[in-house]
Amino acid sequence: MKVTKLHLDGILLIEPAVFTDERGYFYESYNHSAFKNAGVDVNFVQDNQSLSSKGVLRGLHFQKPPFEQGKLVRVVKGAVLDVVVDIRKKSPTYGQNLVLRLDEVNKLMLWIPPGFAHGFMTLEEDTIFLYKCTNLYNKIQRMAFFGMTRNST
Repeated sequence: MKVTKLHLDGILLIEPAVFTDERGYFYESYNHSAFKNAGVDVNFVQDNQSLSSKGVLRGLHFQKPPFEQGKLVRVVKGAVLDVVVDIRKKSPTYGQNLVLRLDEVNKLMLWIPPGFAHGFMTLEEDTIFLYKCTNLYNKIQRMAFFGMTRNST
């Protein structure tokens, strides 16, 4: 697993070691010890998965304290343009954003700690997006910067 710190304070790009052969591929998408050694020592309490058509925009979502969520995100099938915005007012990168492509081919994952708004736009039909969360979904504390197209979640 290769871990790269990105320009937003706390955001990590994670590239798993992928083993391929004539049967297909295998990779470990999560291992608590490996992530802890990379600086992500958290307890995931909820996994979420979404299926979206091409062109669907989901986000930018966040939950207010004390219900904020850290997220480990990846694409299982298809591709997304993933967007993260630092909304931590005391952060040196407050208001800055990050945009990158996550897809089923590159198998990249993104660690997004609490304090960031997150969203994505699907680039392919039937895109499956998976995210592990450090806190449970709280409908009352969930906020969005803007709505979605074609779907609403």
